[in-house]
Amino acid sequence: MNETRKIAAILVADVIGYSRLVGADEDRTLARLRALRSDLIDPTIAVHNGRVVKRTGDGAIVEFRSVIDAVRCAIEVQSGMIERNAGLPPERRIEFRVGIHLGDVVEESDGDLMGDGVNIAARLEGICEAGGICVSEDAYRQVRDKIKEQFVDLGERVLKNIARPFRAYHMILKRGEPAAPIPREPGWTPLALPDKPSLAVLPFENMSGDAEQDYFADGIVEDIITALSCFRSFAVIARNSSFVYKGRSVDVRQVARELGVRYVLEGSVRKAGNRVRITGQLIDASTGAHLWAERFEGGLEDIFDLQDRVTARVVGAIAPKVEQAEIQRAQRKPTESLDAYDYFLRGRECFAKGREADAVPYFQRAAELDPNYSGAHAHHAVSLIGRYWSDQSPETFQQALTAAKKAISIDSNDAWCQHAMGFVLLFGRQHSLAGIHFERAQKLNPADTMIVGDWASWSKFGGRPEEALRALDAAMMRDPFPPIWFWHVRGSALFDLQHYEEAVSAFQQRISEGSYLSHAFLAAAYAMVGDIDNARRQAELALVIQSDFSVKKVSFYLPYTDQAALDRYLDAMRMAGLPE
Repeated sequence: MNETRKIAAILVADVIGYSRLVGADEDRTLARLRALRSDLIDPTIAVHNGRVVKRTGDGAIVEFRSVIDAVRCAIEVQSGMIERNAGLPPERRIEFRVGIHLGDVVEESDGDLMGDGVNIAARLEGICEAGGICVSEDAYRQVRDKIKEQFVDLGERVLKNIARPFRAYHMILKRGEPAAPIPREPGWTPLALPDKPSLAVLPFENMSGDAEQDYFADGIVEDIITALSCFRSFAVIARNSSFVYKGRSVDVRQVARELGVRYVLEGSVRKAGNRVRITGQLIDASTGAHLWAERFEGGLEDIFDLQDRVTARVVGAIAPKVEQAEIQRAQRKPTESLDAYDYFLRGRECFAKGREADAVPYFQRAAELDPNYSGAHAHHAVSLIGRYWSDQSPETFQQALTAAKKAISIDSNDAWCQHAMGFVLLFGRQHSLAGIHFERAQKLNPADTMIVGDWASWSKFGGRPEEALRALDAAMMRDPFPPIWFWHVRGSALFDLQHYEEAVSAFQQRISEGSYLSHAFLAAAYAMVGDIDNARRQAELALVIQSDFSVKKVSFYLPYTDQAALDRYLDAMRMAGLPE
């Protein structure tokens, strides 16, 4: 039997109380585990260059070439589980323990791994706390100066069937509990219907029998929303709001009341082999009547034609007078490569979860597979800026600019291509040029919440916070569950207007992300209202999450054209006790 020895980083994960969960509700537990693998675990492993060596019913053994990759993967998974367990009673939560070790392993001919390197990781997982990460001393040495999370030294531990004691370290994850997208105050009332036809597209049910295909169904719905948003003759609720209802059994009339729409589109996607079936039904929520229902089938090579047919039929049912030219304009086929489209959907899934930097390899691969895929280049550019915020590398910025230019050269009439160029130029401190592209993007698709939000950021940084607030208010009327970063933009605009108490309230809505910047901005707002105790508390939290945080570094994230506005922020952070 052929086998080789090598040094590898080994991650072992296991579900706590798996037998209890299965005994209580086997079908639900297995379905949730399959969904976790497809939505969170497997994409995260792929992004961090891991290889699944072996799966058990309730866990996995994963090999990484780098301990840093292994630990970052574990952090992302465990942080993601906090969000997924929010609101569930303790007895229904799925919680993982994770053990990580760097050591010698034996790789067999079939790819399986054996030896003490695997056994030690497994034993470390066994002594880990629920939702925690436990690493060996060998692994700790590699990451202690490169990972912002703190470690607690557990001392030397005797591990079962391991000859000598091992020193272990437990990681402290600084993550806040995620908040609801928009807290509803007492007396909250549903949104009023707009003065033109309004539509919400609910997440389509994945009928493939494989939870790993959820991203495919979600991607089709997103593309239908995007196409419908091009029509000015009716209002379309943004993805952020309609996807709040994913996985829930909903009353269509209740959804319509909560979102302020007259029509609801729901459906399903079944993908089997190289065939796909899309079903859809359009409901008039005011009466409960089904206006239209149809099934579309075809080969995977026809996927874009199927989406176009669904879009055209919905438009025809809602607004018969929509001009045919508009329908044709919304039917642009994004790519001939289905593999490129698949990578694109995976990248967009990262975007939806607020992990822009993690989406970089997906969009990059999509653009490599189809160099003329404008959407892939545009999203690649934006995701690279997410990475640029972390590494602050001129090379990363240049890559983002190149990707944005490529997107524009392919399709200058695409809203996201224009938005991507504006976004890149904004953080390149080219405000006037950025504004030209943001304005074009808004005209091309005024219903896109992301585009409106970033246009508001550009307005705020350019010294027009009132315009930013008006744009955000209008967007939030269409999208009652906007991205959580909307609250940061709103808080910053209020801060610029010196409405500091309102800024505190807005920043508090975002604090659940556990972002060090969120704590820093909230600290600045507290300082300006004279609440120094809370300001210092938030400053301390920012430093726990990001120990090398400084006032000088934060100016990188604030491309103001007005130095006085920037100085007001920085002075407030100094008042809160953040280091220079």
